[in-house]
Amino acid sequence: MHTAFFLLLTASVARYLLRHPGSPDTPWIIALGLALALLYVLGPALGAAPTLRRLAWLGLVTATWAVLVDLAPSFAWCAVPLFFTALRTLPPRAAIVLVATLTAFVVAAQLRLADEFDPNLLVAPPAVAALATAVFVHMERQAEAQRTLIDDLLRTRRELAATERREGTLAERQRLSMEIHDTLAQHLSSQQMLLQAADRVWDADPATARAHVRTANGIAARGLAEARRLVHDLAPTELAGGADLPAALRTLDAGPGVAVRFHLEGTPVPLPDRVQSALLRVAQGALANIREHSGARTAALTLTYLGDQVVLDIADDGRGFPAAGAPRTARPAPGPDAGRGHGLPAMRARLGRLGGTLTVESTPGEGTVLSAAIPLEHHP
Repeated sequence: MHTAFFLLLTASVARYLLRHPGSPDTPWIIALGLALALLYVLGPALGAAPTLRRLAWLGLVTATWAVLVDLAPSFAWCAVPLFFTALRTLPPRAAIVLVATLTAFVVAAQLRLADEFDPNLLVAPPAVAALATAVFVHMERQAEAQRTLIDDLLRTRRELAATERREGTLAERQRLSMEIHDTLAQHLSSQQMLLQAADRVWDADPATARAHVRTANGIAARGLAEARRLVHDLAPTELAGGADLPAALRTLDAGPGVAVRFHLEGTPVPLPDRVQSALLRVAQGALANIREHSGARTAALTLTYLGDQVVLDIADDGRGFPAAGAPRTARPAPGPDAGRGHGLPAMRARLGRLGGTLTVESTPGEGTVLSAAIPLEHHP
C-alpha cells in the first residue's frame, strides 16, 4: 500500500510537469507533493491506534492531498491508498464518511480533466471506493476471527497443559504409593512378623530368636536401600548395576515359612527398564500377599518369554479364595484411585500403564495363581 501511494504520487507529479511545462503553479505542486510524501512517511511511526496525534496527522495528509487535487486534478488517484489509511485509523462510520468525501473529490477532479461529460466518471470512483471498503472490512473481520481463534487455541493449550500437569502429579503420586507399598511396607511387614516370632521364642529358643532378629536386620538393611533409592531414581535396587529380571526374581523370598522357587521358560530377550520394574514389583506384591494372607508353604515364580509378550506367573499352595473374590481375567483400568489399595489394585494399575493384563485364578483350598502379561510390541 505504501509503495502504491508513492508510485501514484510520483506519476501524478510527472504527469503535471509533462502536461504543464513552465506553469507558475509548478513550485507549489512540487512543494506540496514533497510535503505530502513527508507526511505520509511519518504515519507508520505514529502507530495505527486512533490517538490524537494520529488523527491530526490524517487530517494534515487529507488536507494536503485536497489542495493538490484542487491545483492538479491528476493527483486524485492518490486517494486509493488514503482510503485504506482512513479505514485503518478511524472508527467504521467516521472512516466511511471520510472515504465518501475523498471519493467526491476524485469525481470532481475527473470531471475537470474530461473534455466532455462521461457517465463512467460518476460511477467508477464510487465503485472503486466501495470495492476497497468492502475488501478492507472483509479482511478486518477475517483478521478478528483469526485473532479470536488464536486466543481460544492459546487458552485451550494452557488449560490442556494445566490438566496434563495435574494428571502427571496424580500419576506420580500413584506410582510413589505403589513403590512404597511394594518396598517399604513389605519390608516393615516382614520385620514385624520376624520380630514377633523372635519375641515368642526368645526365652525358649534363644538361637532361633537371634536368627529371626538377624533376618529382620537384613530386611531392614534392604528397606533402607529401597528408601534411599526412592529418594534418588526410583529404580528397583534388585535391577541396579545391570542386573536383569530373571536374576532379580531369583533373589526374592516370601519370608520365613514360605519356600520360593523360580523357573525360566523361553529364550530371554532384553526388556525395557519399565517392563522389568513392573514385573518385579508385581512379583514382590504377590509374595507379600502370599506371606500375609495365604498361609502357603511354597510359592513358584515362572517367567516366560513368548516372543511378542512376557508373562510372569506366581502360584502358591495357600488357602485360596472364592472365584467371585477376584475375576478370572481382569484387564487393568487405571484411574485416580487405582493405586491406592494394596495388592491386586496396585498390580492392575501398574500393568495397565504398560498395556498389560492381570489374570487371577483361585479356588478355596487349592491355592492361587496370578498371571501378569505385558505385550512387547509397544515397548521396543
